[in-house]
Amino acid sequence: MAEDSTNGKLANPAVLGLMAFGLTTLLLNLHNVGLFGMDNTILAMGLFFGGSAQIIAGVLEYKKGNTFGTTAFTAYGAFWLTLVFVLVVGPYLSEGAPGIATSTTGLGWYMAVWGLFTGLMFIGTLKVNRALQAVFLCLTILFFILAFHFWLDSSALQTAAGVVGIITAFTAIYLAIAELLNEMYGKVILPIGPMAVEYKHPEDL
Repeated sequence: MAEDSTNGKLANPAVLGLMAFGLTTLLLNLHNVGLFGMDNTILAMGLFFGGSAQIIAGVLEYKKGNTFGTTAFTAYGAFWLTLVFVLVVGPYLSEGAPGIATSTTGLGWYMAVWGLFTGLMFIGTLKVNRALQAVFLCLTILFFILAFHFWLDSSALQTAAGVVGIITAFTAIYLAIAELLNEMYGKVILPIGPMAVEYKHPEDL
């Protein structure tokens, strides 16, 4: 919904951000469980939907004064863009400068750093609904499984990451659709769990 000149209501950008994250995560982890190989469909989703659309959602959350949403969507949008960069641009850089070639050890630490960030963000979700808590908890586990997959070069861990990733994706997709339908119908169509005490923005105090 666009801004309404009569009441100033803005759309909920979390629906876009969560769906961009969820569908891109789902596609990548269908690859991780072995349903298909790494191809341009994943890279395109990571660049234009998981990456760009999430950053747009983050900017819109800023407009609403939502620090958590701004940080989360912008950061994970950047995650997808950096991942595409590593997968696509990295090999070309490595040819000209072998010293900066992508390594499995580096990829492991890359995932671990994102796991740390997600774990810290999970603490913030304890103030909101259960569905969002599930998304961040599953995502934290996913990043650390991927980290150990790269460190140990384990196909079993890649498959495990794929399973956890699919679960993570569907929790995000569920939350996106729940927020959309609950707003459209003006009642709880899909429950997302109880909300904690509502946070008041400093300007509202």
